[in-house]
Amino acid sequence: MGSFQLEDFAAGWIGATGAASVIVGYPLDTVKTRLQAGVGYGNTLSCIRMVYRKESVFGFFKGMSFPLASIAVYNSVVFGVFSNTQRILSQLHSREPEASPPRTLSDLLLASMVAGVVSVGLGTPVDLIKIRLQMQTQAFRETSLSLKNRAVALGEQPAYQGPVHCIATIVRTEGLAGLYRGAGAMLLRDVPGYCLYFVPYVFLTDWITPEACADPSPYAVWLAGGVAGAISWGTATPMDVVKSRLQADGVYLNKYKGVLDCISQSYQKDGLKVFFRGITVNAVRGFPMSAAMFLGYELSLRAIRGNYPVTSP
Repeated sequence: MGSFQLEDFAAGWIGATGAASVIVGYPLDTVKTRLQAGVGYGNTLSCIRMVYRKESVFGFFKGMSFPLASIAVYNSVVFGVFSNTQRILSQLHSREPEASPPRTLSDLLLASMVAGVVSVGLGTPVDLIKIRLQMQTQAFRETSLSLKNRAVALGEQPAYQGPVHCIATIVRTEGLAGLYRGAGAMLLRDVPGYCLYFVPYVFLTDWITPEACADPSPYAVWLAGGVAGAISWGTATPMDVVKSRLQADGVYLNKYKGVLDCISQSYQKDGLKVFFRGITVNAVRGFPMSAAMFLGYELSLRAIRGNYPVTSP
């Protein structure tokens, strides 16, 4: 087979069309965002109780429609870019072009980094809209608010009427560049994050799968994908906190001038522990989301390729 294969993009699309990863992980994603960028929640359980008491069960799903609508495109590109980049890199130093080239750690790392960079271009606006909608009911305890509509500032009225209104408002008030607020923090999160996503997955599936088997079993894919997701999301938490704060900033007021200013202000106010808010939620959420994503991808890829040999992404 050639180096560039569209099947990887198609499998990423098909594997995500069920949107299982979004639906499974979204309530915890809302809790994680509130813990990282909100005030007055204390711990995970108190955050869950507060959201449920004030906003009912629907509060956990605010802003889900936009990620749900875009997840297939996003994962199609991420999985397709990673798989094809890794395959091309492997074949560049393979002496037998027709053979299945070995996967080296350097190839996997570079392919993961490329996928991380590409993901920022697609994912930043999606994450921004999601977080703005998740945070618009969060009451801001600021003593120096000088806003015309204090009811909106206190979260008594929603700032946005939905994803489309949110996009229009951001473009009108912040310009097109406003849709990429937090892109720098997301880049610092996703480049190493995808290295700790794809690399552990590949090595875990290879380790679990017996040498006699050509392809990993669905259980091996599910387990390796879940563990990789937990590792990736857990270690990405510090920069995820910064990204969430930067993107939530602007719903009612602007406090941060950039990544370094956000880090500095957050550290001065809350200390080092602030960068680990939501780490448990991130790790727990990462397992089912990634397990579903990798399993959907692998099964779709095998269905598309039929009798062709299957390589892990």
